[in-house]
Amino acid sequence: MQVKINKARVIDTRSAFHDQLVDLSIENGIITEIKAIKKPAARSFPSITVDGVESWKGTAGAEIMISNGWVDVFADYREPGLEHKETIESGLNAAAAGGFAHVLVAPNTQPAISSKSVIQFILQKASGHAVTLHPMGAATQNAEGKELAEMMDMSANGAVAFTDGWKPIQNANLMLKALEYVKALEGTIVQMPIDAALASGGLMHEGINSTALGMPGIPLLAETLAIYRDIELVRYTGSKLHITGVSSAESVAMIRKAKADGIAVTCSVTPYHLALTDDMLTSYDSAYKVSPPLRTEADRLALVAAMADGTIDCIASHHRPHEWDAKTKEFEYAADGMAVQESSFNIIWDTLKEYISTERLVDALAVQPRNIFGIEHNPIEKGGNASLTLFSTTDSYTTTTANKKSVAMNSPFLDKQLSGRILGIFNNNKLHLNK
Repeated sequence: MQVKINKARVIDTRSAFHDQLVDLSIENGIITEIKAIKKPAARSFPSITVDGVESWKGTAGAEIMISNGWVDVFADYREPGLEHKETIESGLNAAAAGGFAHVLVAPNTQPAISSKSVIQFILQKASGHAVTLHPMGAATQNAEGKELAEMMDMSANGAVAFTDGWKPIQNANLMLKALEYVKALEGTIVQMPIDAALASGGLMHEGINSTALGMPGIPLLAETLAIYRDIELVRYTGSKLHITGVSSAESVAMIRKAKADGIAVTCSVTPYHLALTDDMLTSYDSAYKVSPPLRTEADRLALVAAMADGTIDCIASHHRPHEWDAKTKEFEYAADGMAVQESSFNIIWDTLKEYISTERLVDALAVQPRNIFGIEHNPIEKGGNASLTLFSTTDSYTTTTANKKSVAMNSPFLDKQLSGRILGIFNNNKLHLNK
């Protein structure tokens, strides 16, 4: 396959072509030519051709950007066992539509990703797709939080990190052992910041809105106590921890201090925690029921500031797909989560475009995830392997029930016009273009 991308702006601080307009050629997955455009013609248009045939052409004044392929560090595809919510194929199609060339998938399947055989099954199902799937192995057997899983065996067969996903490890001694175990593998434990005992029975953030609505609240302490404990365990073991789904100002402050102390702690935030607050729950709409819960405007602004200054390393979509009737029921019984992977960039850019640069955006979506989880960097230069995301920050896009790729229905962002547009990805010598 021969692909030519014309008049695109490179966003890659590791490349000599960073922030320059270029014409770029790819052959058999390798960048064979890249040339800076010094003086673009007044009426030239960005375009993409495949084997000599024009596949996409921009409009007058349009600008497309290319960066290293983006990485989603936490998504939930439900195969095996819960394919009615999301299959591996539909999940990867949603990822490609969202601009993600790589996806780290949570282990909360049936059976859980806690053995070599399940990892091999998942990798086989994902083979041949434009998006590269990276399984995260369960840290404990069947993600039940009782005894450690065979992490060494899973690591040898493709697991890039270890987590119990939506069921974070509650036993401090077991968490200590998990951190010690992965240290020998030079691996990372991924943990959601939830103390299950303190959060038990809660339906939303505990505060003014939960009181006014008469709904049981989840205290902020359920998050901060979990983070404090895990930071201290990392301090003690010298291991590595990634906290996913941070949602509060206090959490950000604790992580910022831990980093200043030299502790190997990194973190990610969801698009919806950057964009939304618990005010959305005043309508009793279960679309906004997520875990960790949406918090206050002060917390949201602290997350935005932490994205801008780099305290928050990267983005995790926390794509948690559900069928229609899992959400359309009494709030108490509705499932947690949003299926927002293909809208993630639009939500982020719509929220953060006045606060962060495109360089910081790409740093959070492409660079830091690779640093944390050991995924190969692909500088945009001649001779480099082409793993690219093509996007526009000046355009807009609406993900609808008609054009979405996920089979899930649980996204409150459907049918809403948001800033930014994903044009496509090139990865694994395959070009995926959004129509």
